[in-house]
Amino acid sequence: MSEAIKHECGIAFIRLLKPLDFYVQKYGTALYGIKKLQLMMEKQHNRGQDGAGVATIKLNTEPGMRYISRYRSNDSAPLKDIFGHINNHFVEAQKENPKCLTDAAWLKTNVPYTGELLLGHLRYGTFGKNSIENCHPFLRQSNWRSRNLVVAGNFNLTNVDELFSQLV
Repeated sequence: MSEAIKHECGIAFIRLLKPLDFYVQKYGTALYGIKKLQLMMEKQHNRGQDGAGVATIKLNTEPGMRYISRYRSNDSAPLKDIFGHINNHFVEAQKENPKCLTDAAWLKTNVPYTGELLLGHLRYGTFGKNSIENCHPFLRQSNWRSRNLVVAGNFNLTNVDELFSQLV
């Protein structure tokens, strides 16, 4: 063997190239992206059991609308916790509007986690504590839309303030 086997974090990224309406017509649900993200993260479950996180970004939203959603967990079953939390938003929306899961425009306007960019991270802790602050994705928010940053990876951020000042 040329390299030793290492344990590293798991990352899943999805960029939906078509509008959410396309996925409603083809697959019968606007939740195609979030379901695929869950499947990808479940397949990598062994890559990180110390915590996990998900972030979604909605593209082409109206000014003033929330377009970044993030949830992280360091629960004993982080994937179950995360996707249970996300699913609760859709269950509550369905109580309000029974046909909402096939109405992509309504979902995008009213429910978080219905974005076209989806990022998932499974943490394999090699440094630091198993606290929620150490779970990715990290989020740097700004009032300027072009100065927001969501990042996840297999690394330790040590000079966070300096990095963010250069990147955003």
